[in-house]
Amino acid sequence: MDTIDLQVAVNPLKSEEITQASTGETSKSVRARVQKARDIATSRFQSEVNLRRSAQMQSRHLHKWCKLDHTSQNLLEAAIRKLGLSARVSDRIFKVSRTIANLAGDENLKPQYVAEAIQYRTLDRMQ
Repeated sequence: MDTIDLQVAVNPLKSEEITQASTGETSKSVRARVQKARDIATSRFQSEVNLRRSAQMQSRHLHKWCKLDHTSQNLLEAAIRKLGLSARVSDRIFKVSRTIANLAGDENLKPQYVAEAIQYRTLDRMQ
């Protein structure tokens, strides 16, 4: 069974946003950034059998590759308490944080990556 690790609210575009030229990132640059993140994950997991992506990590992997600094840990603990997050959801937050850090080209899970991952996992709980 496939699961969805991200939940994102998207507001409708205004008419002027639809008709204006796009100033966003090109598909080519996004593809390059994603490929770089995949290469980072492949390198990180090269000693593990059947592990190629952050989404495939199990609890033992999370402790090895998703270490949180004090600020990030406090942030996650506060979210768990406030939003009533389960252990399963917190594991997914670790995995998404790891992917966000990879996309940023960063080895460490910084508070902004954890906060972004929490946001993606808790949309339905905040309504």
